[in-house]
Amino acid sequence: QVKLVESGGGLVQPGGSLRLSCGVYGSIFSIHPMGWYRQAPGKQRELVATISSGDSRTNYAESVTGRFTISRDNAKNTVYLQMNSPKAEDTAVYYCNIPGNGQITWGLGAQVTVSS
Repeated sequence: QVKLVESGGGLVQPGGSLRLSCGVYGSIFSIHPMGWYRQAPGKQRELVATISSGDSRTNYAESVTGRFTISRDNAKNTVYLQMNSPKAEDTAVYYCNIPGNGQITWGLGAQVTVSS
């Protein structure tokens, strides 16, 4: 059973920073592209960042470009999301998963609240 475990959420002020972690258990992590998603209250879940499996190429939603950084550590089976200069609109539950087709069971997510 593959499990996704997000951690690192919490309260952060605008202009602060926060780093989320996603541990992947029970799968061959290194072969998978990974993505970070978020879901704000009353909104659909949206993809905010992806990172490829081979050369760690990254892509970002326009809303977070220049502020968020996705990275991965294959030795630790972990993907990270560094959040700099967060805005109130970044408040959401953040999830990791395989982007596109082939998504697996969602984890519980990490709540990120940006004060305003």
